Amino acid sequence: MKTNRRKFFQIAGVAGAGVISGGFSSCTQTASSQQAESNLAGIKESALASHPSVFNMSGYAAPKIETVRIGFIGLGNRGPGAVERISNIEGVQIVGLCDKDISRVAKGQKILEKHGLPKAKEYGGSEDAWKEMCESPDIDLIYICTPWSLHTPMAVYAMENDKHAATEVPAAVTVEEAWQLVETSERTKKHCMMLENCCYDFFELLTLNMARQGFFGEIVHTEGAYIHTLIDSNLSKDGYSDMWRLRENQGRNGNLYPTHGLGPVCQILNVNRGDKMDYLTSMSSFDFQMAKRAEELAAEDDFWNEFNTNNYRGNMNTTMVRTNKGKTIMIQHDVTSPRVYSRIHLVSGTEGMARKYPTPGKIAKGHSWFGEDEMKVLEEKYTPKIVKLVGDMAKKVGGHGGMDFMMDWRLIDCLRNGIPLDQDVYDAALWSVIAPLSEWSVANKSNSIEVPDFTNGAWKTNTPVDVTLSKGGTTSVRVTAEAESQLNV
Repeated sequence: MKTNRRKFFQIAGVAGAGVISGGFSSCTQTASSQQAESNLAGIKESALASHPSVFNMSGYAAPKIETVRIGFIGLGNRGPGAVERISNIEGVQIVGLCDKDISRVAKGQKILEKHGLPKAKEYGGSEDAWKEMCESPDIDLIYICTPWSLHTPMAVYAMENDKHAATEVPAAVTVEEAWQLVETSERTKKHCMMLENCCYDFFELLTLNMARQGFFGEIVHTEGAYIHTLIDSNLSKDGYSDMWRLRENQGRNGNLYPTHGLGPVCQILNVNRGDKMDYLTSMSSFDFQMAKRAEELAAEDDFWNEFNTNNYRGNMNTTMVRTNKGKTIMIQHDVTSPRVYSRIHLVSGTEGMARKYPTPGKIAKGHSWFGEDEMKVLEEKYTPKIVKLVGDMAKKVGGHGGMDFMMDWRLIDCLRNGIPLDQDVYDAALWSVIAPLSEWSVANKSNSIEVPDFTNGAWKTNTPVDVTLSKGGTTSVRVTAEAESQLNV
C-alpha cells in the first residue's frame, strides 16, 4: 500500500510536520503530489477501522479562561480578517502573530494598533516558526488560517502543547487525519473547533431555532452546497499562495469542500447528538473547464506547464448521505461553472420547509412561500438570542455579512465561561471526512461507503447544540458610542 498523508506525517513526526509540508499561508505546498498518489482502497480501509474512545469531548466544559490569549497562524488570506474581528471582542488578548512572510505579520500589527491594542509577539521567517508559537506558555488558543494540508498538523501540535485549537475549514483532508484530531483532543482534553462560519449565518441560525421548536415537524431531508465560481482565482498566480488551492483540485475528484453547506444542516439534524451518518454515495461530472483553462495558459506561459494535465476534479459533485434515523442529506460542490453563489440550505420536514437560496431565504408550510409580512412575524418569534445579542455588531464588523464575527464571539464566550463549544472535534472530523469518502465513492462508480462514527456511539446520548444561550452570553464587545446602548452585553 502506498504511504498516505497521515502515515507520512506519522513517519516524519508531528514536530517536523511544518518543515515537511510548509509552514503557513505563504509556504510551498508538497501535499498535491501526495494527494495524487493517495491509495483509494486505503480510504475505505481507514473508514472501517476501529478507534477506541478515550474521553467524550461532546458537552465537555474546559476550565474557564477569564482572558483568552490567542496566537494566529497564517496572515495571508483569512488571517487578517480574523485578527480584525477578534480585536472587537472583550476578554481576549492577541499575543502572537505568525506567518512565514514576516511582512504579513507587520500588517497584522497595524490592525492591533488601529484598535489601540498592544503589539503581539512576532513569529516568522522560517518554515516552522508556528511551532515555536504553539510551544509558548503564554497562549491559550491557536487560531489557524493556513492551507488545508496544514490544518491537522498544526491543530494537533497546538493541542499537544496544551492549547485549544481553532482551525479554518476543512479541519482534515484524510480519514486518518480526522481520527488524529479526535484522538488528540480526547487525550489532551483540549477543544478542537473547526471554524465553520456558515453555522452562524442569520438564516441558518433562524432555521436551527425553528427546527428545535418543532416548526418543520420531523426533519426528513436537507440540502447544502458550496457553489461558488472560483476558476479565475484557482488559475491565477495571485489567487492562492504557491497555487495551493489549484493543487488540491489536481488528483482529487470528489466533494473537496463540503463543510459550509453541511455544517448547518447537521446541527439541524442533531448529527453526532442524537443521530449519526451511516453511509454516503457520491458522483462527479467530468471536468469541462479546468484542464482546458490550464492548457490555454500553458500555451502562453511555461509557469503553467505543471498544471497542464487532465487530472482535475469534475465540475459538479453530488454526494448523498443517509443517517441512522433514515434522514437524507444532499451536498453539492462546484467551484468551476459560471453559476450564482449558493449554499442551498434546504430543510424539509413533515410540516414545513425552508430554503435560503436564491436569497432572500423562504419558508413554507405548503405549496406557497410565506409572504414578506409573515416572514417578519417568523423572524421576530424565532430569531435566536445570539443574533439579538450581537447580530447588529456582527453586521458592523463584517466577515461574510457578520456570521464570522458571531462565530468568533461565541467561541470566545464559551472559553471564557467554561461551557461546551457549539462545534466540537467530532463535528470537525465528520464534516471534513466527507471529502475523502466522496473521492472513494466517485472512483468506485458511486458505490456507497460507510461513514466513521467519530463519537464511538456517544451520539446516542450527546446533547444537541444549545441555541438559547442558556449559559454564557456574558462576553462584551468593543463598540462605537452610537451602538453602545444595543450592544452592551
